[in-house]
Amino acid sequence: MATVKQIQLRLQRSKKKLTRLNKEVTATKGNIKKLESALKKAKAADMAAKAKKKKPAAKKRPVAAAKVKKPVAKKKRATKRKSAAKKK
Repeated sequence: MATVKQIQLRLQRSKKKLTRLNKEVTATKGNIKKLESALKKAKAADMAAKAKKKKPAAKKRPVAAAKVKKPVAKKKRATKRKSAAKKK
């Protein structure tokens, strides 16, 4: 069986260990919060970059190889007008 002194020593060590671990836990919680906020900022920046990148694309023109010529109106020949004097 353990003596009183041994039990007191173990109790002191356990308390010291518990306080040290509690400090580490609070420090780790702080680090987690910092990392979460950094992640949130990075996601927002990524979304902004994607939104900026998604500009409306210009419509593509049809390929120039298959050009179709528009029909040109044929010029009418100038007919000689008979003067009014000749008709009579």
